[in-house]
Amino acid sequence: MTFIDPTKEAFAAFRADDRPGPIDMLNLVRLRERAAYPDGREASGEEAYAAYGRDSGPVFKRLGGHIVWRGAFELMLIGPAQERWDHCFIARYPSVAAFVEMIRDPVYREAVKHRQAAVEDSRLVRLKSREAGDLFG
Repeated sequence: MTFIDPTKEAFAAFRADDRPGPIDMLNLVRLRERAAYPDGREASGEEAYAAYGRDSGPVFKRLGGHIVWRGAFELMLIGPAQERWDHCFIARYPSVAAFVEMIRDPVYREAVKHRQAAVEDSRLVRLKSREAGDLFG
């Protein structure tokens, strides 16, 4: 099973927990080799995802979003050995409302078509920042 867009139920739960403060969104993205645009246009998954970033970026920034961490996937130590990710990053939004406003923005809604064409599978995990330290747990 692959995951590209949130279900209606998951999005409703996301919106219902409108706690104050910023939210961090862990993004794990695996791209298709060739983008799957409904209109048949040709592009690699990487090219289509780059178009998504370029076109959605101004909306993301205008609403106060920024990338707080980005990494390059190297190896699955615990988890399915066949699982790999092309893009791994954490995006921070000032609030749940800012995230919701982003996905409702007409410019973003047009840009997300590139993401849908580019992505083979993904995970989007909402996180609440906690104090960092030297120990696990």
